[in-house]
Amino acid sequence: MSSSPSSSVVEARKALARRLINIRKDAGLTGDELSLRCRWDAAKTSRIQSGKKAPSESDIRAWCMACGAEEQIPDLIAAARAVESMYTEWRQMERTGLRAAQESVASLYERTGLFRVYSSRVLPGMVQTAEYTAAVLRAIQRERVAVDDVDEAVQARVERQEALFSGRHRFGLLVEEYVLRAAVCDQRAMAAQLHHLIAIGSKPFVSLGIIPIGTDRAHLPAEDFYMFDEAEVAVELTSGYLRITQPREISDYTRAFTDMASMAVHGAQAHTLIKAAINALG
Repeated sequence: MSSSPSSSVVEARKALARRLINIRKDAGLTGDELSLRCRWDAAKTSRIQSGKKAPSESDIRAWCMACGAEEQIPDLIAAARAVESMYTEWRQMERTGLRAAQESVASLYERTGLFRVYSSRVLPGMVQTAEYTAAVLRAIQRERVAVDDVDEAVQARVERQEALFSGRHRFGLLVEEYVLRAAVCDQRAMAAQLHHLIAIGSKPFVSLGIIPIGTDRAHLPAEDFYMFDEAEVAVELTSGYLRITQPREISDYTRAFTDMASMAVHGAQAHTLIKAAINALG
């Protein structure tokens, strides 16, 4: 998997392009004729029809008006906005600070019954202590966010955790052992975080799996991901945040999660690895 938008975005753009092509054909227009009516270069029409260029809302309006299909404008614009929302660059999502990014997923978390999370770099946000979260978000803020609202963002995440662990949701959490030993915060805060992880992992509605260092495997996802029931997968890429909604791709992540869960240790064995990480802190 790469750091660019996945095939979900590509397929969604192509689906929108096919609808525009059908509208042009129903109007009996060639690509060149439509370009003339829209007063733009034929190459632009070609890029839109191939899915290489995402049409703007003004492009969609011009296209439909040229084809006498004005009644389809609202639905096509809604579809284009949905495609656009699938991939968001971090700098766009975090332009007003980190708290807004935390609050933007609140409704998604609330309506999800089963969470499945794979983490290879840091612990999942939903099981982080306030101090651990502060360390993670402070590093992000220093690297790429001009607005400093880390304290408010931490509070937003803490409030969301209180609702999540009320017993109305279920969790399948997979964490690489490396994460237990990553120096995200100071030793005291890290020890508290690991004790908290044991406490969370002991809850009846949480399945915590740790994938030991050195585990043999055929392949490994290149990024952390969050699964929200069977409806959506959120992937944290280097460049941005990707929402996957294509059933076929969601199935791929379901299969990857199941495969990695079989490599993980659970229960007492998982706790043993966490306690070993705590002991290593001295």
